[in-house]
Amino acid sequence: MIEAFFRLLGNDTPNQVFNPWHHRDHENDSDATAPEKRLSNLRTYLSERRQARYLLCAEAVGYQGGHFTGIPMTSERIILGHKADQGILPAHVSQTQLHRTSNGKTHQDGFNEPTATIVWKKLIEENLDTRDFVLWNAYPWHPYKSAKGLLSNRTPSTLEMKEGEPVLKAFLDAFDFKQIFALGNKADMALKHLGIPAIKIRHPAMGGAEKFRAQFVQAIGK
Repeated sequence: MIEAFFRLLGNDTPNQVFNPWHHRDHENDSDATAPEKRLSNLRTYLSERRQARYLLCAEAVGYQGGHFTGIPMTSERIILGHKADQGILPAHVSQTQLHRTSNGKTHQDGFNEPTATIVWKKLIEENLDTRDFVLWNAYPWHPYKSAKGLLSNRTPSTLEMKEGEPVLKAFLDAFDFKQIFALGNKADMALKHLGIPAIKIRHPAMGGAEKFRAQFVQAIGK
């Protein structure tokens, strides 16, 4: 079932949508192998979580996170070890060394996504097994603003959410999650549209970090 998901993940995307695992960011990628490295990262990450019981489902891939790592809500600074001072180690993401794909011109230490730091840090602070959790998005790709280019984020449209729905369904079919957490309205609506029960909690972005932390602890039952 996981291969059906990966096939759909490679589908053509609309304008102003970047597919990290199949598109090259010519301005910011290190070289032409970047998409396949991101795909390798994702495969490695998911392969270590085939028995995961929990899904944290957010909205869409962000330019500071999955755009370059290939793993949602996971920044290059995390996989490169530059968040160790906050207790987040590369091994929390994968036992295998993952690939950096940005060229370092914009950020020497790799891109840093606040949401990624908040989510991973909370999992670790609560002494949860990080391999028991999968981080994914209701819309699988990275929507960006045409005026600002690839280093920007935007909310996926209703039509785009619909176009990404088969990928989300294939992803859910490939796992047997005990509980799903929807981070924010878009994820909650997407899961409801598929008839998938989920606990809605605040997305950490846009000032939502404290509510996310409190609601997550309550939802996980700790």
